[in-house]
Amino acid sequence: MSILPHLIKPAFLGALVLTSLPAWTAPRLELTGAVDAAIENDPWLHQSVQMQDALLEEAVADGALPDPRMTIGAANLPTDTFDTGQEAMTQATVGLTQRIPRGNSRQLASAKKEEMAGVQPFRRANRRAQVEQTVTQLWLEVWRTERSIRLIESNRGLFEQLEDVAAAGYTSATMGARQQDVIRASLELTRLEDRLTALNLQQASSREALAEWVGQDQAGLPVTENIPHELLRALPTAWAEVSADSLIRHPAVQATDQLIEVQSVEVDLARQSYKPEWSVSAQYGFRDRAPNGQDRADLFSVGIGFDLPIFTGNRQDRKLNASVARLEAAKTERLLQIRELRAKARAAIARIQRLDDRIALYEQTLLPQMEAQASAALTAYNNDDGDFAEAVRARIAELNAQVELIQMKAERAGNMANFRYLTAESSEIPTFSMTRYQD
Repeated sequence: MSILPHLIKPAFLGALVLTSLPAWTAPRLELTGAVDAAIENDPWLHQSVQMQDALLEEAVADGALPDPRMTIGAANLPTDTFDTGQEAMTQATVGLTQRIPRGNSRQLASAKKEEMAGVQPFRRANRRAQVEQTVTQLWLEVWRTERSIRLIESNRGLFEQLEDVAAAGYTSATMGARQQDVIRASLELTRLEDRLTALNLQQASSREALAEWVGQDQAGLPVTENIPHELLRALPTAWAEVSADSLIRHPAVQATDQLIEVQSVEVDLARQSYKPEWSVSAQYGFRDRAPNGQDRADLFSVGIGFDLPIFTGNRQDRKLNASVARLEAAKTERLLQIRELRAKARAAIARIQRLDDRIALYEQTLLPQMEAQASAALTAYNNDDGDFAEAVRARIAELNAQVELIQMKAERAGNMANFRYLTAESSEIPTFSMTRYQD
């Protein structure tokens, strides 16, 4: 009677015990902590705040009157002697001119900058959602490779036992083992090592990409054992159909809405070009004494100037038409943006639903069947009633299915992260009021 069947059973029990041992309680990188760290350290968000502050400062500046213009000069100098007392009209002048922009252009220019500043909060909300999406995908990739590596390493001992069994059977000639069985067992071990090398390469690449967001120290930590519940939960019934109305609160769409408001102000600003620009000027002229010593009265001048926007066909009309066209283009961009978000959200829902079906099939039917097949093939081989290659193939197929299940769970969670971004809502509203000035 062969003793090899008695050796295989303890080997299987030992492999099960090793896979069931609790993991060492080392510090782990949680997804929530990684997302919070990435958002906290994102320089783009700080840049956006600075851009908003700059636009608000410019809004105040654009609403102010232009600086007055001062002129100092000499008028009516005689060219033969340049004597300031020779002619009665000669005078030293000091003038002041104040320009008054067209219509409500100052108020509209200020309102435009405020509207532009109002875009930044929505862009920051969208950026935070994008950072969460990106970091989640990278974290899930690290989780997938870690779990796959751990699974393969836990099964390596089993394949080593199979190699020992084949070698012992070939040496003792008691189980009909052949040299090709020993070679096949050694080949599968080599393939396992290659898969581990490839997975370690993928993990290193993912960790380097994650380090861009959370830093090298945190990116080097092992991730938590399980995927967060919010990425694994079933889709609520309300999410089964994504409508355009449910996407108008997305921060990217709200940013576009704000840009439409900016362009509307630009249209109103273009209409102001049909109004004249005014200027008020005042000038004081000092006159020297006459050659006979007689005093001369100083002179004061005041005036109002304005331009005449009469020929508007090639300038004002064209600029207004261009502003209206840009406004309509911005509205079209909003429509396309909502359509794209809706299409991507529906595609994510479809992928999640199909992955749920596959995961349930693997967990409830396919994996139990593969485990039973692998056990039966190995038992048949131990009883000299089966082929060693078939036993190995069955065990490899089971391992591949387990790795694929890990891949599907990570892919399902990644699609849920994408869907959460596509259906994100913005709660950040500009706190300043925006006044519209229109003719």
